[in-house]
Amino acid sequence: MTDSSQLLWEPAEDQISNAAMTRFRERATSTHGVALHDYPSLHKWSVEQPEAFWNLIWDFCNVTGERRGDVLRSESEMQDCRFFPESYLNFAENLLRFDDDQLAIVSRLENGRRKTLTYRELRHQVGAFAAFLSSKGVGEGDRVAAFMPNVAETIVGMLATTSVGAIWSSCSPDFGVNGVFDRFGQIEPVVLIACDGYFYNGKTIDSGPVVGEVCARVASIKHVVQVPYIGLPVLDVDATVVTWDEVTRSLQEPEFLRLPFNHPLYIMYSSGTTGVPKCIVHGAGGTLLQHLKEHQLHVNLNRSDTLFYFTTCGWMMWNWLVSGLASGSTLVLYDGSPFHPGDTSMMDMIDEEAITVFGTSAKYISALQKTSAVPKTSHKLTSLRTILSTGSPLSNESFRYVYDSVKSSVCLSSISGGTDIISCFTLGNPVLPVREGELQCLGLGMDVAFFDDDGETLEEGKGELVCRTPFPSMPIGFWRDEDGRKFHGAYFDRFPNTWAHGDYGELTSSGGVIIHGRSDAVLNPGGVRIGTAEIYRQVEKLPQVVDCLCIGQDWQDDVRVVLFVVLQSEIDLDEELTNTIKSTIRSETTPRHVPRFVIQVPDIPRTISGKIVELAVRNVVHGLPVKNTDALANPEALAFFRDQPLLQMD
Repeated sequence: MTDSSQLLWEPAEDQISNAAMTRFRERATSTHGVALHDYPSLHKWSVEQPEAFWNLIWDFCNVTGERRGDVLRSESEMQDCRFFPESYLNFAENLLRFDDDQLAIVSRLENGRRKTLTYRELRHQVGAFAAFLSSKGVGEGDRVAAFMPNVAETIVGMLATTSVGAIWSSCSPDFGVNGVFDRFGQIEPVVLIACDGYFYNGKTIDSGPVVGEVCARVASIKHVVQVPYIGLPVLDVDATVVTWDEVTRSLQEPEFLRLPFNHPLYIMYSSGTTGVPKCIVHGAGGTLLQHLKEHQLHVNLNRSDTLFYFTTCGWMMWNWLVSGLASGSTLVLYDGSPFHPGDTSMMDMIDEEAITVFGTSAKYISALQKTSAVPKTSHKLTSLRTILSTGSPLSNESFRYVYDSVKSSVCLSSISGGTDIISCFTLGNPVLPVREGELQCLGLGMDVAFFDDDGETLEEGKGELVCRTPFPSMPIGFWRDEDGRKFHGAYFDRFPNTWAHGDYGELTSSGGVIIHGRSDAVLNPGGVRIGTAEIYRQVEKLPQVVDCLCIGQDWQDDVRVVLFVVLQSEIDLDEELTNTIKSTIRSETTPRHVPRFVIQVPDIPRTISGKIVELAVRNVVHGLPVKNTDALANPEALAFFRDQPLLQMD
């Protein structure tokens, strides 16, 4: 077990006593007569008594629905276990429980356009859109898809879809035709909500050709709802087209169809970098309970908060953000580049919208740091109390940057989970300290451990992140995987009856977690397993390095570490900088971590949601095909890694 690292922040006594996490622990103690004195004892109880824990979450978070029968129906196979199998609810009804003039949504575009909806206005638009769907025969089990930016209309469409019992799925408009077809072609939506275009980094992008091609290739699409953003005429597509204004003209109260707790809510997608994306089906009740737990307990979210997360609606953090409506918070949406028109545009927005919880990616924090911005002196940031980071491990340097240069009194919570569970395994915690390089704690109700290769629990050291018992936000399956074989193979083949998540990490002595990267990207020089994040943490300290990617190259019956770097403009990689990079890695890790070669490239390939693709680069280096380049935001970058002369040398 790794020793805990430097303490960066501690909650004050009043913050602890006023936190929802504390109230929940006290309620669990009084309701169930157990001695729960601190977070570790609460977490232990939550995984040992899942029925009591999740039942209490239902009560504490005021879930609207009809609770009946068992809390957990256990089966011989973990993947078949179901929570609240006899209970009924509607997801949209729980997100629209408030009906007043508080702002529900503030929607901002990078060109300065701003739109707001109160909770009452949101309900009425949802009611109007739901009536349109019903008039077209859309109902229980049908699919509605969106090719949309992160704007208020996308949320209205989702809530209307789920209010009538249909299933929602979305892609952001930066997906290409094949990327959209690989997703929507599998699930066969009957309605497509589509924008005419969007704005990014000062450019206006026309979505018309992509929408037209998608409608031509996905025969199930009968109706298109066009949302005007860049002012194009009505789209010419192979479907009936109506405009957003036509659909939402007659505002009305929504009606909610209550369906079984595990009724399909969302179809999400794997990255698709190794083939056609997997269609992951998530249930309404499990998603709702998990998000309520994470928001209200682990983030301390409530009606007085303004919640922001930088995301597109093609990333699960969009779904996570939208669930903030169930806690009555105001959501701030943003679509565009986070650095347009200036490096500190997001910091400007925190002040302008009085954001209290600011969510972003580790990559954004690192990029902001490299601009030399010091928001604590250039901005007020008075409202800001929590910063959330996910997408990849947050480096020690980025932890320090936030506390040194952004705001010293925030709770900086690095969180980790994924699309597969539409939530998190490791989370922040408003009643626990923040330590450099660590995620604060394991999530309540999540029986997380780290296994060695033989499936034994590690008390210390690095291993495979697993979850040993069922949790409500497990997918209910993959789309059109009737016998469940693909689903089982994705998560339960590695260790019997145990969810293997594909992350490589370890516990710390303080109860925190360090994630060292994805298991399938782990390096293995000389038989020693090394997580790529262990190297990235060191390289990202260097101001000359903008981005990096590390792989293991098979060479002479072993594996050698190769590091690719993107450098600041007008900097070339020379022997001195190469030695600096290697010595920085060696001094902070081990000689095994030091790359055999450091190679400069102009760009690093990423998925559309911004994650680097080590496996795709490894395939290119080894002359193997990359099966689905449509999943990449910049597939042309793969060419930089092909036929590198250094990699043919000893």
